[in-house]
Amino acid sequence: MDDDLDSMDRATLIAEVKTLRAGIRRHRDTSGHDLCWYHPHLWALLPEKVDPAIAVPPWEKFMRGCIQYRSSLDRQAPAAPVHDKKFDG
Repeated sequence: MDDDLDSMDRATLIAEVKTLRAGIRRHRDTSGHDLCWYHPHLWALLPEKVDPAIAVPPWEKFMRGCIQYRSSLDRQAPAAPVHDKKFDG
């Protein structure tokens, strides 16, 4: 799957690592309402170009997952500032 790396020279590998790090940082630095979005730009950093076959849960189960995710942030980042802004998407 990662055979393309074997043919890259050092400079190309370094450029690839920098690109991947930038993508990870962009995702890591997401905050507020942007935490909940679909992120195909992150998947696009992979060399294999596929159309992700996502499955979307029904609303009730989806919202339960959102609540679980938000609860996990309370446990994992209890000191995070509150982003109390209305979503204007």
